[in-house]
Amino acid sequence: MIRVELPAHLRTLARLRGEAALEVQGAVTQRSVLTALEARYPALRGTIRDHITQARRPFVRFFACGQDLSLDSPDASLPEAVASGAEPFLVVGAIAGG
Repeated sequence: MIRVELPAHLRTLARLRGEAALEVQGAVTQRSVLTALEARYPALRGTIRDHITQARRPFVRFFACGQDLSLDSPDASLPEAVASGAEPFLVVGAIAGG
């Protein structure tokens, strides 16, 4: 099981308490995790990544094992700790300002 932690507003939209637990088929990548998340919680489609391009939305960041994975390829394998369920994949709303 892959564990995914979402910010409060996306948990509310998905009607989810706590973290999501997902089965991912094949390689565990950002793309496969987000595809499984959107399939399980259809209300999240288009909120984390664009409907058409599948690109990460601005002001959304991805973290795992203390690393910012936001600029990594969506098809790069996630850390083994995430694939095994020991660590969560984090979807975080970025904050901008000056």
